[in-house]
Order: sequence, then structure tokens, then C-alpha cells
Amino acid sequence: MKDMRLKAGETEKITINLGVVDLGQIDLLVQEGFYSNRTDFMRTAVRNLLSSHGEVVKQAVARHTLTLGLQHFTRQALEAVRARGEQLQIQVVGLASIDDDVSVELALATIESIYVLGVLQASPAIRAALAERIH
Repeated sequence: MKDMRLKAGETEKITINLGVVDLGQIDLLVQEGFYSNRTDFMRTAVRNLLSSHGEVVKQAVARHTLTLGLQHFTRQALEAVRARGEQLQIQVVGLASIDDDVSVELALATIESIYVLGVLQASPAIRAALAERIH
């Protein structure tokens, strides 16, 4: 069976609604060769906006003590957290993933809270067990 998990650098599909005039202007720019297609236009627009707000994002990440990018939790890493008698407060802007071999018991023992702006990848059992801890 194919692994459907996102990896760093992969994309996630989103859907937006645009007015017909905006969409027509995008199509005109594509037709004129400025962009290869609508998706290319949207990616460029999003990247440009994110770049223009880059300093604000950096400050917010630092202020909220968030991890920017990819944070991956393996069974071995969580077992080490449990051995130290600690619990994690996972705070990520991007992708947080918990390996499929992490047991519900281990997740409950080691994860105090989860706050993700982006994508959280975890098994349905982990998500259900941690539902009250996911913000």
C-alpha cells in the first residue's frame, strides 16, 4: 500500500473561491505567458505574500515558541521523553507527524498538548486519544 504521508517539500491541496473577474485576469496572465497555469500563479502569489510578511512570521514563531517547518516524532524519541519523565508541548507551523508505530499509551504518556498551524499527521487512534489535547 502506498504511504500517503506528506514529506518535507511536498504540497497539500487547498480549494479557494475566486470571483469571475479575478479568475479571468489570472487566465489572461497565463495566456500571456507570465505563468504556466493557474496553480503556478497561485503558488507565486502565496510565496510573494509570505515573503513580504517574513519578518512578522519570524517574530510570531519566536514569540510563541513555535517550530517552523517539519517536526517528526518517532517511537524511539517518545520513549526517551517518557524515560526522562517529561511531556511534550508540540507547537508547529508546518507539518507535525507522529509515526504509526507509536502506541496510544506512549502518546498519552509523552504528549501534553499539540498545536499545529498546518498539517498534523497521526493515526486515527492517536488523534482520538489526544483529541482533548489538540488545539
